[in-house]
Amino acid sequence: MRIALDAMGGDRGPGMAIQGALAAVQEKSDLHVILLGPRPLLEEQIAGYSSGWHGLRDRITLYHAPEVITMDDLPVEAVRKKKEATVMVGFDLVKNGEADALVSAGNSGATMAAAIKKLGRLPGISRPGLGSFFPTVKKPVMLMDIGANVDCRPQHLYQFAVMASSCSHLLLNYDRPRVGLLSIGEETGKGNALVKETYDLLKRSPLNFVGNVEGRDVWKGDVDVIVCDGFVGNIALKVSEGLAEAAMQMLKREIMKTWRAKVGSLLIRGAFAGFKKQLDYAEYGGAPLLGIDGTGIICHGASNAIAIRNAIEVAANMVRNRVNDAIVHTLGEYTA
Repeated sequence: MRIALDAMGGDRGPGMAIQGALAAVQEKSDLHVILLGPRPLLEEQIAGYSSGWHGLRDRITLYHAPEVITMDDLPVEAVRKKKEATVMVGFDLVKNGEADALVSAGNSGATMAAAIKKLGRLPGISRPGLGSFFPTVKKPVMLMDIGANVDCRPQHLYQFAVMASSCSHLLLNYDRPRVGLLSIGEETGKGNALVKETYDLLKRSPLNFVGNVEGRDVWKGDVDVIVCDGFVGNIALKVSEGLAEAAMQMLKREIMKTWRAKVGSLLIRGAFAGFKKQLDYAEYGGAPLLGIDGTGIICHGASNAIAIRNAIEVAANMVRNRVNDAIVHTLGEYTA
């Protein structure tokens, strides 16, 4: 399994990508990682990991990609001008069969634009989207779209539901994933025009549609997939991230107020660590870019080595489980 990794993407530089790549190939014997970036820089960086690099030389390849798309670049313009950028070269490798997937923590808009330009869309897909796994009190749920498409039509949301349902079924082993539509009320007829029209499409579809879900229900885990447009989805995701971080900070502040609380925190230190791990985005890798005729994973810009390692594994699992084939098959059952 050959996974191309944009070593220049993300806020933490190529060193973090290299650590994640080494961890991935050490953990999975069937993985080969292709590191993309300016070759002299990659050689300089990887020399610092000589102990880990030495025994894995045959499963780590450095691939020269001299240009980098930064977070400040305009996605469409950057894809048009920087033809030798890491994501452009990476998706070329996927297109030519030299890599099975691409992982990047760089400019998400540019990564999506590069994927569409180089690979195109799956048959029947109008707009590719981003799906994100995140924790609930029961089990992970996939929210889609989380920001790739801020203005949508009902058929786009229906396609998001198909893609996220197929992905959840194959990657999380959910039997007929329960699909919910994010709205302002559970009752039929609640929501704006987009939600109401999408509700009718989903109700007639072969998906296991269970109706509307409210924002407060996202964390309950009663559904497996939650569908919304990218504007709403991105806000929901960012609010959730901010709330989790604020909750940890407030908890630490309360613990530091009294010596009794400090002693008590030592007794349940393991529980705190487990709770923090459940909320850590790094444990879920990256967001699958669904709907492209290939496989791509977009990671958080602040991804650490653990997140990069897990994103590589998610990419490999998507290829192994033929997620794209399942999406095309399900779309063929019912055309919105």
